Amino acid sequence: MSIAATQTGSFRRRLGDPVFANLTRAAGLLILAALAGVAVFLTVQGVPALGAGRDVLGGHATFVGYVWPLVFGTLVAAMIALVVAVPLAIGVALSVSHFAPRRIAVLIGYLVDLLAAVPSVVYGLWGIGFLGPRLVPAYEWLGAHASWLPLFAGPVSTTGRTILTAALVLVVMVLPIITAIAREVFAQTPRLTEEAALALGATRWEMIRMVVLPHGRSGLVSAAMLGLGRALGETMAVAMVLSASGVVTFHLVSSTNPSTIAANIALTFADATGLQVNALIATGLVLFVITFVVNFAARTLVARSAPGAAR
Repeated sequence: MSIAATQTGSFRRRLGDPVFANLTRAAGLLILAALAGVAVFLTVQGVPALGAGRDVLGGHATFVGYVWPLVFGTLVAAMIALVVAVPLAIGVALSVSHFAPRRIAVLIGYLVDLLAAVPSVVYGLWGIGFLGPRLVPAYEWLGAHASWLPLFAGPVSTTGRTILTAALVLVVMVLPIITAIAREVFAQTPRLTEEAALALGATRWEMIRMVVLPHGRSGLVSAAMLGLGRALGETMAVAMVLSASGVVTFHLVSSTNPSTIAANIALTFADATGLQVNALIATGLVLFVITFVVNFAARTLVARSAPGAAR
C-alpha cells in the first residue's frame, strides 16, 4: 500500500470521528429542543386557564379542583396496571430466557412482541366487547363477599366498564414493553456466574433469585418505568372502556369511576372552545410534569441500583 493511500485512509478516519460526534450531539440537542418546545407550548397555552371560572372548569371553583380527579384516575389506573403487569412480565421473561425450550421460547417471544403492534382502539374494542362483560360475574362476587373493603364496594357495574377493567386492558398494553426489556436484561446475565451458582448447589430458582434478578435489577426498573409511562399516557383504550364520572373514588368495581387526563382530553377536546381548550391543555401540562417526574425518578433509581454505584 502506498504512502498516499495510507494517508488518505487515515484522513477519512480522522474526518469521520468529528462528523459522527457532531451528528450525535445534534440529535441529542434536537430531542432537547423538541421537549422544550412542548413544555413551552403547554405552559403558554395552559396558564390562562388557571384563573378560569366554574363555567370553564366543569363546575369546579379552581383549576386544582378540576384536575385533581383526573390526576387521581390517571395514577390509579396506571399503578394497578403496573402492579399486575410487572410480576407477569418478569415471569414471562424468565420462562423465555431460562425455562422454556428454545422453539417454545421463540414462539412466546414473537407472540408477546406482537401485542405491541396492536392499535389502542383494538384494545378498547376488546375491553368493551369481551373483557368487560366477562368480568361482571367476578365483580358481582366481589361486591357480595368483599364489599367490606372500600375497593370492592358497590354499586357494582352491570357493564364491566370500570376503572379496574381499564387497568387490566392497560396491563395487556404495557406487558410487551416490560417483557421485552426484562427478557433482554435476563439474557445478559453472565453464563459463567449462573453455572457457578448451580455448581455450588443452588437450585434453578435460587440461581435466578441470587444471580439473575440482582443482575437485572436496574433494567427491570427501567422496564417498569417505561411501562408506567405508557400507562399514564394511554388515551383511546381507556376512553373507550372507562365509564367515567369525574369523581375521586377508590371503588374499583363500581359504576362510578374517575377519569384520566388523556381520556378526558380525547373525549372533550372536539367540543371545547375558548378557555376550555386552554384548560385541557393545562391538564396536558400536568400529565407532562407527572411523566417527567416519573422518568426522572426512574433514572435516579437506575443510577443507584447499577453495578458499581456508590453505596
